[in-house]
Amino acid sequence: MNPPPLAAQPHLEWKAPLASAAHRDPQRSRLLELEAQVAEGERITPAEALYLHDHADLLTLGRMADGVRSRRHPDPTVTYIVDRNINPTNVCITDCGFCAFYRSPADPESYVLSREEIFSKVEETVNLGGQQLLMQGGHHPFVLSDWWVELIQDINAKFDINCHALSAPEIDHFAIVEKRPVEEVIADLVEAGLGSVPGAGAEILVERVRAIIAPKKTSTDRWLDIHRKIHEAGLRSSATMMFGNVETAAERVEHLERLRDLQDETGGFTAFAAWNTQPKGVPEEHKYPVATTPALYLRMQALARIFLDNFENIQTSYVTQGMSLAQVSLRYGANDFGGTMIEENVVSAAGCFNLSSIQRVEHLIENAGFQPRQRNSWYGIVDARHGKPAFPANREEAATHSAAPTAGQRAFQALADTHE
Repeated sequence: MNPPPLAAQPHLEWKAPLASAAHRDPQRSRLLELEAQVAEGERITPAEALYLHDHADLLTLGRMADGVRSRRHPDPTVTYIVDRNINPTNVCITDCGFCAFYRSPADPESYVLSREEIFSKVEETVNLGGQQLLMQGGHHPFVLSDWWVELIQDINAKFDINCHALSAPEIDHFAIVEKRPVEEVIADLVEAGLGSVPGAGAEILVERVRAIIAPKKTSTDRWLDIHRKIHEAGLRSSATMMFGNVETAAERVEHLERLRDLQDETGGFTAFAAWNTQPKGVPEEHKYPVATTPALYLRMQALARIFLDNFENIQTSYVTQGMSLAQVSLRYGANDFGGTMIEENVVSAAGCFNLSSIQRVEHLIENAGFQPRQRNSWYGIVDARHGKPAFPANREEAATHSAAPTAGQRAFQALADTHE
């Protein structure tokens, strides 16, 4: 099959600006203005973010993002978490064309793990000092919320480890199939002991893009509203972006804007992570024939750090980018190395095999000029080298610990400062 035309691949049409071109008039003066604005901690608009995306050279973006990171995290530390990615089932009926992991219910390669298999994986993780189980499946037609409630209850009864589980689309799937409000589904999971929710399934939070790459998946507004309800229920969640498919640069910025707006409202996101579409071996590989470059990954991560001024943590994606580029990304706004992921299945199915040991993660962090520190799911430092109790230490403490001031809080503080 012939690859799609360039019009279907916006990232191939756009050419990154060179440093020599970016610092010639008229761009130079505008870039200097924006760099000064960001250095002063001022919020940039979506239009300004798009200008930076299109006109700033990579080194300028990296310098700006590194400045934001160091201002928000003045201690020279980079965190990571010892965790395991367990996929209790690979059955999914949303048929996303970019996913090489899922299987249809009737596929001979489909599976649902037994409790014994899951417990064996959990026990191994706990014995290795694991803090988190990242557990996600697919949209299974029969493995629904009651199955997950029992699983989370059983894990909490047997082990001391956080269940960082499910995703907004999976929770939405439960509500739809079970014909009940999503708030009830979330309440049952919270009562069972769910500790936090990953940000999977966001892809690009723009309906034009979702209609092409994930037409059966939860809509943009629904994804955001479920995370709103997750935060209202006292849980924290993360946020993600999968870019480099059919979206435009303006749509990438729109995605970031939707996340920033919700964070202003709830303060419930712990972190943001981005990665590029991994086209190898996916069902609709013809839609994604060319992966984006490492430079574009660094550009998007830096832009996210600059634009998402109410997100405390930016997480690199070494599983998709490889360890060396992840190390570089620590100077492009990232302050977190993600999880050690003792096991990973989803992106590995698309040809990524970048899992690593604790020792190597720490070595890379140290060689980038930072101090490695282990954390929990809520970004409390659990490392003995930290010398202080972890905070937040659990989901209850995390619920009262705002990730960053909201827009209203910033405005109130600014008003108060003028009267001091």
